[in-house]
Parts: sequence; structure tokens; C-alpha cells
Amino acid sequence: MAISNKESVISAVERILDNYLEMNNHRKTLERYTILRAIYNINGHFTLEELNARLLKEMNFHVSRATMYNTLNLFMELRLVIRHRFQGTTKYEACYDNTSHCHQICTMCGKVSEVKSAEISEAVENMQTKRFRKDGFTLYVYGVCSTCQAKITKRKKQKTNVKR
Repeated sequence: MAISNKESVISAVERILDNYLEMNNHRKTLERYTILRAIYNINGHFTLEELNARLLKEMNFHVSRATMYNTLNLFMELRLVIRHRFQGTTKYEACYDNTSHCHQICTMCGKVSEVKSAEISEAVENMQTKRFRKDGFTLYVYGVCSTCQAKITKRKKQKTNVKR
């Protein structure tokens, strides 16, 4: 029976957490590992509230807000999670196996979607830096999504028809 890619990623991030906790004489708590597994089973971005709801609903696991914040800060320090500040909201995402990518963000509705761009990845990889090792990148591209653009066009047509 083959181990799925998701399971191997979760094993790898758990080993990173194990090593850090052991080296720094921190406790290996059920909360840390449960939160880590929940995060790595989410596809895409999530808010703190969405993560908490998932823990409660799918795992019947309650965690205090302070524990959630402290744990996410630890995971960010270990580069297992990345934090994004999108249009007035904070979202997180697992980043162990997905560090470099672009986001397109609608300035009207706030919808965020990921975009793959070989050209941008190649440009960043080839970019010359001085005394700096690149680990990854995130690019934010702001604009108006097709749904919001259609609403704008519809409103403009309605205003034009009213004036006639």
C-alpha cells in the first residue's frame, strides 16, 4: 500500500516539529500536532476562524484562541505556515511543499485565487541577489475578478438605459 503525497508531507512536517520541540526542550502537545494535521489537510487559504471551525466540526477538538495564535506563530517561525494579509483579512496557508506562487486578489469582493506562472518563478530564480539566499516568494496581483467585472458592466448598462 503506497503512502499518499499528503501523508508523506504531513510526516515530514511532523518530523520538523518533533526536531524543533526536542532541540528546544518544549513539550510535544496534542494541540500542536492536531492543529498541524488540520492545517495540512486544508487545501488553500484559511482564516483562524475557519481552522477553529474545522477542528471543532471534523475532529471534535476544542482549542483556545491563545493556543491557536501561539501555535500558528510557532509554525510560521518553522516556515510550515505562511500568513497573508489580504484586503483587511488575515489568512494562512500550509507552505512546506508550496512556497512559491502568485495570488490574484479582487479589489471589489476580496476573492483570492492562486496562479501558477513559470515565467515569474524563473525570473525570481534567475534574479541576482547580494548576500541573500532565496527560499521562496509570494506575489500579489490586484485587480477585478470576472464576476465583479460583469456586475460593473451590468450596472453601467442599466444606468445608460435609465438615462435614455
